[in-house]
Amino acid sequence: MKKITVLLAATLLISLTAAAQPAQPAEKPQNEEGGFQFKTIKELPVTKVQNQASSGTCWCFSTISFLESEMIRNGYKGDDLNLSEMFVISHAYADKAVKYIRVDGNLNFAGGSSFGDVLTVYKTYGAVPETYMPGLNYGETRHVHGELDAVLKGYVSALLKNPNRKLSTAWKNGFQGILDAYLGEIPQQFEVNGTQYSPKTYAESLPINIDDYISITSWEYMPYYKEFPMEVADNWRWELSYNVPLDEMIEIMYNAIDKGYTVAWASDVSEKGFTRNGIATVPDMEALTPTGSDQARWIGLSPQEKEKELAQKTKGPVKEKVITPELRQQEYDSKLTTDDHGMHIYGIAEDQNGTKYFMVKNSWGEAGAYKGLWYVSEAFVRFKTMDILVHKDAIPKEIRKKLGIK
Repeated sequence: MKKITVLLAATLLISLTAAAQPAQPAEKPQNEEGGFQFKTIKELPVTKVQNQASSGTCWCFSTISFLESEMIRNGYKGDDLNLSEMFVISHAYADKAVKYIRVDGNLNFAGGSSFGDVLTVYKTYGAVPETYMPGLNYGETRHVHGELDAVLKGYVSALLKNPNRKLSTAWKNGFQGILDAYLGEIPQQFEVNGTQYSPKTYAESLPINIDDYISITSWEYMPYYKEFPMEVADNWRWELSYNVPLDEMIEIMYNAIDKGYTVAWASDVSEKGFTRNGIATVPDMEALTPTGSDQARWIGLSPQEKEKELAQKTKGPVKEKVITPELRQQEYDSKLTTDDHGMHIYGIAEDQNGTKYFMVKNSWGEAGAYKGLWYVSEAFVRFKTMDILVHKDAIPKEIRKKLGIK
């Protein structure tokens, strides 16, 4: 998932109360007649909204949030439920550098990555609480990674030139030194509630099994019920996803929420239908385009005027485009669907017309009308989902059997 920048203040600490309670989005329209009115159907507990700020780390924030909800679901007790994203970022960047050198630079080297990267770091290296590695060692109060990303890319680019005709034994330490200078040194021992832990033993003490999590996607060009590496630049670890028909992917998502499981969700958010005010829909533009006597005036409007007029018409529920697997595949192949952003789905709601929406926790701070939460229509999810991450038990038994998952 590539970089989405939002300049909002970061909140680094959460209490047990905040961790164990469902998020509370506004349920009223935003003081406008004809605006959206949502009724919650089911809402699962999530931890407090965080802020990735000016960093391409949505993939990490969303997966950490997802794992925290899994811990709550599994009965986690304690006042320290706020895992460090920057612990993951440091390890992931170090692993990425090694692979980048091994493949002679034929790998995307930037701040983006995938859900599977977090799972790999958690299983391999462990986890630490946010308080022990907030990752703000460079004079900022929020995550600003432009300089860090550029310095790290410059370092590995210089190594590719191999000026000594042989790489030294020092380059990995040098790379880690840059990460430590910006994000802080990785803690080797720390205390939580009177118990001493290493990152590995701390992760092992938490009530989740990383091997239980499955990546799901849906594309027509690959065989169904088989695994394949998602062909996006940020999937640098070449993690595998199961491919299922579109209707079954949506069925998995609804079943997950119904059974008490949240969903990590990767999507294209560059669409005009994904507003920065907490709503995502796929308006049927043909239905919204004026006809008859209005058409002449419409044709005479500038593109900016048309966009403004359409924005007025989509402030509340509208007719949405019918999304087929063929249309979804066409958008992907045309590069109109891109790998943009990772988020966390934690509930289901419906608007005043009975249209279903997924309730989404974002990592842009308390942005938008619902203070960091989004309502995303089923049509948008069908259209622009890249992949999802779920617990294997959240997948209906019939689909799990087709996938060969026990």
